[in-house]
Amino acid sequence: MSPRKSVAETAATRDRIIESALALASTEGLEGLTIGRLATDLEMSKAGVIGHFGSKEALQLAVLEAAVERFRLRVPARAVGARPGTERLARTFDEWIDYMAGSEGHGGCFLTSVATEFDGRPGPVRDAVLEALAAWSAYVASELNTAVDNRELPERTDVDQLVFELNGVALAADQSIQLHHDPQAPTRARRAIARLLIAP
Repeated sequence: MSPRKSVAETAATRDRIIESALALASTEGLEGLTIGRLATDLEMSKAGVIGHFGSKEALQLAVLEAAVERFRLRVPARAVGARPGTERLARTFDEWIDYMAGSEGHGGCFLTSVATEFDGRPGPVRDAVLEALAAWSAYVASELNTAVDNRELPERTDVDQLVFELNGVALAADQSIQLHHDPQAPTRARRAIARLLIAP
């Protein structure tokens, strides 16, 4: 076996483990990930699974990183073509709601679930969640500031407050979709987002 092929196969195996772990964590939570369950599902040894990461925590961080990248490609990346400001934000939140409501989301917003799971557990995983959420809020704030600069929103707009409210709508939508199975949740969420992004 050539060294290049060996590196490629190792990377492919690692990706397969992460994909399986992401699917499992979406239903069982990141803390619910067990090396034994993954090994069984993937028909690998426990040593073969953990050998790609070194520890369960490193595996959790890799899964979280993969989930964040999937979210980035599925949600904000699809809104890149929209006009910066309120139009792009409306499109972004629309994509997020679609993602939460669709099967591709593995049952809601993974990052939101992990944030709830680790909000009271200090450590590297919680730090990574905070970093991802901070990056998202910074993105939303940047688009809102652009909207203010373009006079789509009033100059007096409290951007931090509006970021809080927009994210609050998304969190409520996620709970209504996943916990209450409310078929009207996506429509209600879009209506609330649109109202928040319209200048008074």
